[in-house]
Amino acid sequence: MNLEYFIAKRLITGKEHKISISAPIIKIAIAAIAIGIVMMLIAIATGVGLKYKIREKVTAFNGHVQIYNYDNNNSEVSVAPVSKVQEFYPEFNTVDGVVHVQAVATKAGIIRTAETFEGLLAKGVGSDFRWSELQEYIVAGELPDYSRELNSDVIMSRLMANKLKFKVGDSFFTFFPREDDPNQIPNQRKFTIKGIYDSGFEEIDSRFMLIDIRHIQRMNKWTDDEVGNFEVFLEDFKDIDEKSEEIFGKTVSTLDTRTLKDKYYKIFEWINLFDFNIALIIGIMIIVGGINMITALLVLILERTPMIGILKALGTTNWSIRKVFLYNATYLVGIGLFWGNLIGLGVILVQEKFRLFKFPNPKEYYIEYIPVHIDFLTVLFLNIGVLVLCLLMLLIPSYIITKITPVKAIKFE
Repeated sequence: MNLEYFIAKRLITGKEHKISISAPIIKIAIAAIAIGIVMMLIAIATGVGLKYKIREKVTAFNGHVQIYNYDNNNSEVSVAPVSKVQEFYPEFNTVDGVVHVQAVATKAGIIRTAETFEGLLAKGVGSDFRWSELQEYIVAGELPDYSRELNSDVIMSRLMANKLKFKVGDSFFTFFPREDDPNQIPNQRKFTIKGIYDSGFEEIDSRFMLIDIRHIQRMNKWTDDEVGNFEVFLEDFKDIDEKSEEIFGKTVSTLDTRTLKDKYYKIFEWINLFDFNIALIIGIMIIVGGINMITALLVLILERTPMIGILKALGTTNWSIRKVFLYNATYLVGIGLFWGNLIGLGVILVQEKFRLFKFPNPKEYYIEYIPVHIDFLTVLFLNIGVLVLCLLMLLIPSYIITKITPVKAIKFE
């Protein structure tokens, strides 16, 4: 082992290595590994970051799981009320992983001005609404207070406010058709814009306006204990399917559940493709880096053929000589990994802090800047995986050493 270590060190740091023809090829191989790691880290960070950010946005406005009356038939408009007197409200203690439950209701309406009109879905929320999830999307004004008397302040999307030429502090009338008899005069309510939000989702921004849930309860002639549905927030999005079934089993037979993935299935089908894209990029980068390392190792073996012949003449086994070159290759891969991690993680940290890189068309990605997210374990496993796969790929070219005979190798120039 000491001899192998000495020879490997000599191969790596020896003076003859600096003037050898393999030096440029080795530098290219190290650069390929470094660039590959940079690309893989950025692919993982941006793919996972975008996925997490989209999940967060959709969850903030809908919760992870919705509990509603069967009679609502998955309608966006609350038709059949649900009693707030439930075992799971306000605390869902019978299911682990549930962090919050809130009662909401929705009602279709029309905003009419002197110049135009706009249809909307008024989402009624109360004092139990999880404003912390929505706070980061407020771009103007502030959050309303629905914990006291009936409040006419609303939160409107920037998209809707721009269409209607509204700003914070403006008042307007909204007309709501009567659910029991659409032919009767619609209910009319006057609201004031307290805040403006921008989620980046046109599907949400073009329709939803947040109001005090007591307006909907009064217009629908519901009691204070009746709401449209419940929104459940989970601790971990990964458990959404499992927890949805568990929540369904803990509710009464007249209630049904629907996950966020079911409601926005097209969006989640799209973001599920990110995993495939990430895996494809990682695979390509590993293959490219491995091929470059194989080339460098072959050149190194060719250049050190006389040395291999001398070692064999002294009785050194083929595997011992192969290990010398594999040690050398490991060192070179390690250099590439070091610089790749340094550059890649540096770019990710800069983007996370300053958000320098932005999407050319934010509407297609539901967010203006490119989000990033990466954790220590992901970086660790990625580096270990790259190192192991590269070494496994190098076992094949190192087999050439077994075909070198001492007599021909010593004569080799």
